[in-house]
Amino acid sequence: MSKNPYDIIKHQHVTEKSKMLQELQNAESNPSLRKCKTPKYVFVVNSDAKKQEIAVALEQIYKDKGIKVIAVNTINVKGKTRRVRGHLGKSRAFKKAIVTLEEGDSLENA
Repeated sequence: MSKNPYDIIKHQHVTEKSKMLQELQNAESNPSLRKCKTPKYVFVVNSDAKKQEIAVALEQIYKDKGIKVIAVNTINVKGKTRRVRGHLGKSRAFKKAIVTLEEGDSLENA
């Protein structure tokens, strides 16, 4: 039974840190950063998704761009406890995947 790739990949996770990871391939300021030629993208994924499923789903979603996934690293992010106006609450936990693409591949419309 093959899953729908959009059930595995929820959306791209856009933060300052994830944008910095995407821009590492263009970094020229530091000699050690100049060696990073493979782009990395961060996605929020289904909490039951495995690394191979994530890689296959991304390649299916972006098959028009012809990307090749090299590596997938996953992180389970715990929900934070927050207090708002005296009431305790908790944000949702989620799973994110840091995906490394082949050198020269990109998800941007360029």
